[in-house]
Amino acid sequence: MSNLINVAAIQLKPASSLEDNLTNVAALLSVAAAAGAQLAVLPENFAHYGQKDFTAIGLQESTDDGPVRQFLADQARLNGLWLVGGSLPILDAEPLPFARSLLLDPEGNTVGQYDKIHLFDVDVSEGTAEARSYKESDDFASGTDVVVATTALCTLGMTVCYDLRFAELYRKLADEGAQIITVPAAFTAATGKDHWQVLLRARAIENQLFVVGANLVDRDHPSRGLWGGSVIIDPWGTVLASLDGDEAGFISAEIDLDMINELRAKMPIDAHRKLLI
Repeated sequence: MSNLINVAAIQLKPASSLEDNLTNVAALLSVAAAAGAQLAVLPENFAHYGQKDFTAIGLQESTDDGPVRQFLADQARLNGLWLVGGSLPILDAEPLPFARSLLLDPEGNTVGQYDKIHLFDVDVSEGTAEARSYKESDDFASGTDVVVATTALCTLGMTVCYDLRFAELYRKLADEGAQIITVPAAFTAATGKDHWQVLLRARAIENQLFVVGANLVDRDHPSRGLWGGSVIIDPWGTVLASLDGDEAGFISAEIDLDMINELRAKMPIDAHRKLLI
């Protein structure tokens, strides 16, 4: 494994059609790869955000030749990237699909997958007196498995969006050797402005590893505001790159995996743990 890796996070504004979403993804992946990215991370539900029949979509994507899965394979291969494909509805068995994050290698092979464990069943304020309710469990089944994947670049821990609030999952990923944890997300504007980067930095600091958050953005949408703020964070909690506006785009940073062991040698948090769950 090389100790220096160029990683990228792709930020997208949801479009009105699947075709437009995929066109936008392809353009940004091409630019990120040309800028030297070796690993790229897409946002949660990047292809189908705002759609309603996730079960039907999940059935379409249940095999490797599903339309978006094939698109991801093509993009990984064309750009020579390790690609974390955000998340997709994928139906393994009735009645509900999983929100599945796929890991593809530069040949376009799916070499890892993670099903979102924590589902977003909450009420949040969208900046008005009226609360907005989300109940992700109406549309998706909850995953059960913690996933750490070995790649030619690094050891990769996989999470999705609301998982970010559950520190025990990130502790488990660190215990299993993750060096980089990916966080594809569709974090709301209401919660994102206060919690998104704070939580990402906390997960990086407390586990002494790199975190890559790739978010959807559409802050001023009247009913489903999305925060954006895609970011790459090092084990000290330093923001290496971020997208702070309300636009689509990408960020990239060269990270040095040696920083993990160097920091842990100086501050051996793991050895100092007293309360083991």
